Amino acid sequence: MNLMQDVSSSKTQTVDKDWWRGAVIYQIYPRSYQDTNNDGIGDLSGIIHRLDHIAELGADAIWISPFFRSPMLDFGYDVSDYRDVDPMFGTMGDFDALIARAHDLGLKVLIDLVLSHTSNQHAWFQESHLSRDNPKADWYVWADPKPDGSPPNNWLSIFGGPAWEWCGDRMQYYLHNFLKEQPDLNFHNPDVQDALLDVARFWLDRGVDGFRLDTINFYFHDRELRDNPALAEAERNATIAPSVNPYNWQDHLYDKNQPENLDFLRRLRALMEEYPAATAVGEVGDAQYGLEIQAAYTSDGDKMHMCYSFEFLSGTTPDAAQVRKVLTDFENASDDGWACWAFSNHDVVRHATRWDLGKDAVKLYAALLMALRGSVCIYQGEELGLTEAFVPFEHLQDPYGIRFWPKFKGRDGCRTPMPWVTDNAHGGFSEAQPWLPVAVEHLTSSVEAQKHRDDSIMSFYKAMIGFRSTLTPLLKGSLSLIETTGEAVAFIREHDGARVLCAFNLSGAEQRVTLPAGRWTLAEGCPFAPEQTDNEVILPPYQAYFGLAAAD
Repeated sequence: MNLMQDVSSSKTQTVDKDWWRGAVIYQIYPRSYQDTNNDGIGDLSGIIHRLDHIAELGADAIWISPFFRSPMLDFGYDVSDYRDVDPMFGTMGDFDALIARAHDLGLKVLIDLVLSHTSNQHAWFQESHLSRDNPKADWYVWADPKPDGSPPNNWLSIFGGPAWEWCGDRMQYYLHNFLKEQPDLNFHNPDVQDALLDVARFWLDRGVDGFRLDTINFYFHDRELRDNPALAEAERNATIAPSVNPYNWQDHLYDKNQPENLDFLRRLRALMEEYPAATAVGEVGDAQYGLEIQAAYTSDGDKMHMCYSFEFLSGTTPDAAQVRKVLTDFENASDDGWACWAFSNHDVVRHATRWDLGKDAVKLYAALLMALRGSVCIYQGEELGLTEAFVPFEHLQDPYGIRFWPKFKGRDGCRTPMPWVTDNAHGGFSEAQPWLPVAVEHLTSSVEAQKHRDDSIMSFYKAMIGFRSTLTPLLKGSLSLIETTGEAVAFIREHDGARVLCAFNLSGAEQRVTLPAGRWTLAEGCPFAPEQTDNEVILPPYQAYFGLAAAD
């Protein structure tokens, strides 16, 4: 591939601008995917080496967590240079080769852009903090102290403590929603917006197919810096560390979720529309307003293509009532928005552990995920049914976990290295001691151990992704819930007159679902085989049904 993609010529090619709708996106956490230079840390060459695994699963795209230059205090989510690869992951040449190989395999490439904040080592902040009148003085969120010297307001950091850090050079505080080494950019400054849009253009010109946008609802802050009100104890339902983090005690009306964000997202979408088929998925980090924001950010076709929130990333096992509520709330909030659903990612306990799922239940919930109206993110190792690894305190790397140990053990347990083989102390990830220990119990669930077993979780994911790809209603269709009882969930997906009935038993007891009017037959290739009568489907524990409606 040429160093820079010839965008003008690619625009003349016939492309599917709608490829993202219903896509399966495989998230790669590069530090833990595959190490090729034996330093114990995964790298871009390792991703190239293992792309065949993702292609064989049937995924449509990969999302690569940050690989930019960074001091790595938050493992790449503290960017010090948006336009370069951190040497621990390789070189720009490696990244170009990764794009070329992925595209050869039919995989789109999304990269994780962290636009809300930078590292304090970024050149922009290094200039901004020096004085109140330098060219980048207003590129970050600066504020004077109260008369008593305390921070400007009551805003809190997700990682603990106030969201304000004192700077003696300017005799002001700066805002940081995460670590104090991660100052927030000032999106009210149009020069900041322009600079970040230039970053997006840089990577699109390089050949990426789009972005996963970290903390997309954190971009803007309230200009008046008003205090957040208290949140009633009964409403403290945050996904990550809800019981130990006072961040969850506030109703975050002013430090994020600001209306000005919509116009910036329109600017970003307009930029992406200049490219043949670029897309973006935004992460909406909000426990109270997630679905509402998700719907707003994906409405009208002029902002984000898709967003995901944390409703299915919570610690509460989604029983039938919860699944129906989430789907109903999203459908009610959005006429034309598009979701990207996920059960696991690099920030939460793996869902096999979080929801205490056995093998059959893991498969059933995977089938449910693949049937929802929206696109799908699966996190590396999810297709193996990996459980959360225990990481002793002395091996912890995550600053969030170190801060709130032992009640909250941090995010390292879902970030341990990917097990590729069984007969190796490090699971084939590296010949050196990995940056996080490989969980011994993961070795028996390795890719090698599951690849040739028809009853394995990995084989099920591959079969389910393949089955889903044969039914357009599951990719792009509407969703209509139908009435069920007990722990059964059922809905109809419809597209261009074709209808698929999807029914799921989310329990260990038999459930029955009454068939809607019409004639329904089990879809060819369905990975489940429940009993069906003229009037109902009988679902054994953790089984599903996918039925096709007969033509009128």
